[in-house]
Parts: sequence; structure tokens; C-alpha cells
Amino acid sequence: MESIIIANADIYIALAVIFGLFMAWGIGANDVANAMGTSVGSGALTFKQAVIIAAVFEFAGAVLAGGEVTKTIRKGIIDVSSLGGTPEILVHGMLASLLAAGVWLLIATRKGWPVSTTHSIVGALVGFGAVCIGMDAVSWDKVGTIAMSWVISPLLAGVISYFLFRSIQSLVINTVDPVANAKKYVPMYIFLVGLVISMVTMVKGLKHVGINLTFNECLGVAVLLGGVLMVIGTLLIRRLTFDPKEDKHFHYTNMEKIFGVLMIFTAMAMAFAHGSNDVANAIGPVAAIVGIVQNAGEIASKSATPIWVLFLGGSGIILGLVTYGHKVIATVGSGITELTPSRGFAATLGAATTVVLASGTGLPISTTHTLVGAVLGVGLARGIGALNVSVIQTIFLSWIVTLPAGATLAVIFYYILAGTLG
Repeated sequence: MESIIIANADIYIALAVIFGLFMAWGIGANDVANAMGTSVGSGALTFKQAVIIAAVFEFAGAVLAGGEVTKTIRKGIIDVSSLGGTPEILVHGMLASLLAAGVWLLIATRKGWPVSTTHSIVGALVGFGAVCIGMDAVSWDKVGTIAMSWVISPLLAGVISYFLFRSIQSLVINTVDPVANAKKYVPMYIFLVGLVISMVTMVKGLKHVGINLTFNECLGVAVLLGGVLMVIGTLLIRRLTFDPKEDKHFHYTNMEKIFGVLMIFTAMAMAFAHGSNDVANAIGPVAAIVGIVQNAGEIASKSATPIWVLFLGGSGIILGLVTYGHKVIATVGSGITELTPSRGFAATLGAATTVVLASGTGLPISTTHTLVGAVLGVGLARGIGALNVSVIQTIFLSWIVTLPAGATLAVIFYYILAGTLG
């Protein structure tokens, strides 16, 4: 059977590249869009600025902190040990899963639904594994852990964001001089952004690139990086100009300008967090296919992700954001609740913290679920009336449909590919 792999080697690699690029495009159009939705929706960043930030920090997150999740996606969901003699089944299954997840993301993005790219690919892998290998091939305990993350990640992000925004309300918004207090406290929030993202990344995410630091060393570097960001933020705030007349229509216009500076840093943090957790969804299956083909059909228990595969994923993601990201940005940025830079900051940092924590533990959670949970948390801090319930119901329904949709499409595409390629 190895001859099928050898005979179709070029076709398999070509299809892996095309389907992987398509899946990465879907991640950019849907997932990166909702990661950047709070920044664009609150007016803190223009769409063009969001694309530039995403391009830089998505790559950084994928390279520096994405290793743990890639392992989970590639060989954690389904047991492939029984396929030693028929590696083409795994290749066809991985191709089918990529195509299935990509098609579902295209459908969801056209509707403006912020669905989970993680659960799209997990659903596809589970569908392929259960139907085409056998029910025993699926690691149902891992699937159960991921299912638990559907509840845990939005809840955790919502709680963090709720308390972050309540702190902003008490320290800045509900005070006699919001602008003066914003100047005082926003640099501290910038320090917090730098500290949280640096700390979690170094403690959990840098081992696979050969950097091993003790906890205290990580803490020292994180404090230093947080301090550098705080100084940069303070300098940017000093360059702002304030006009009291601008506060006539909206009492907090000048204060929100200061939080706009803060949103630049949280957008970077969210892009980094997203890259560390979600780039694996596109490149994990591609790396598995490339490894099998290069080993002439041998299914290796460990194989390094080629750097070109990483760049393929990163390029597809940015392309998706640029060409089709505006639909989901509109849903997350203004559909759930009205966002301002201060509200957007609380939502984004809450989500980024949750995602990077999960990335470090190897749990492929959904950035979408996490961010929507965070936005809900901020909305609740202002009262239930601040939430658009009909939009929230539609989002929840699309989440429920994602897993079975990915699974069904994967099985259909598997049989088409197996019939066509042998």
C-alpha cells in the first residue's frame, strides 16, 4: 500500500497545500476577524492597522507558542496506530478534514457567524476517525476535554473581562475627572498586558524552540517587558491632544482616546494569543500529511513542522482577514454590544489571557467562544440591557451546528477523495 503514497506523492502534497491554504484563509476570514473585532468595532484601530498588527503578531504567536496545540491537533484527537499498513487512509482523512473545515468556515463567514475554527477541524477529525477508522479510534476523553472548554473558556474570559471593566469603572469612568485618572491608570493596564502575555508565553510556550527558563527568570523578563511597554504607552499618551468641546456629545470622548492607545497593545496581545492557539488548526493536518509522504508512507509518532508549512498557514490567515474579514468583524465589533475602547480593552485582555493560558496547556480551545464570552462579560458589567440577545442566540446556535457540520462534510469528502485517488 505504500506504493499509493509514493505514486500520488506530488498530488497529496499539492492538495495539502491547497486545502491547508483554504483552511487558513477561513481562519483569517472568521477567527482573526473576531480576534480583531473589538479593536476595530470600538474605533481604536482602523481595519488597515488591524491587518498590519495581525500579520506581525499572528506569526510570532504561531512560531513561539504554537507547538503544544499543534501536537494535540495532529495526533491527540484520533488514534492512528492501526493504520500502519494503510497510511493513505490517514492522508485522505486529513485532506478531507481540512477541506470540510474550510468549507464550513466559508459558509459561516458568508453569514457573518463567528464560529470556532478549532471545533470545525476537531469535528472533521472526529467524523473521519469514527466513520472511516472506527469509534475506538477517537480519543473520546480528549473530545470530552475540548467540549468542556466550550463552557470553561467563555466563562473564564467573561469573568476576567467583567472584573477588568468593573475596575475601569471604579478607577476611571465613575470619577470626577475621568481623563486625569485614565492618564494615571492606563499605563498600569499596559504593564498588565505585557506582564500577562510575556509570563504565560515564557512559562508554557518556549520549550519547543529550545528556550528553558526558570519561573523566576520568566517573571523577571516579563516584568521588564511589561515595564518597557508601559514606558512606550506613557509616551504615546503624552502625544495625545484633548479638546473639552469633544466631550459635549459623549462625556467620555477624551478619556476613550487614552484607552485607544491601550487597545493597540491589547490587539497585539490578542493576535499573538490567537496565533499561538489557532494556526495549528490549519498547519497541523498539513504537517501530518507532509510527514507521511516524505517518509514514504510511514506514520511517524513525532515529526517536526517544516517552516514553509508555518508560513503557508500564516499567509493564508492574513489573506483571509484582508479579503473577507469585514463580515465577522461587524458581528463581534458592534453586533453583540456597543463597544468603546475601554470596553474593548477589558474584553480583549480577558480573552487573550484565557487563550494564551489554554495554548500553554495544549488545550485547543476556541478563540471565538473565548472572545464572545469576554464581550458578554463586559456587556453584563453594564447591565443585561446592553446586550443584543437575538445576535447572541444566533451565535450560540452556529456553535452547536459546527461540530456535526464539520464531521458530516469530512466523511463525504473522505469517500470522494478515496474513490478518486485509490
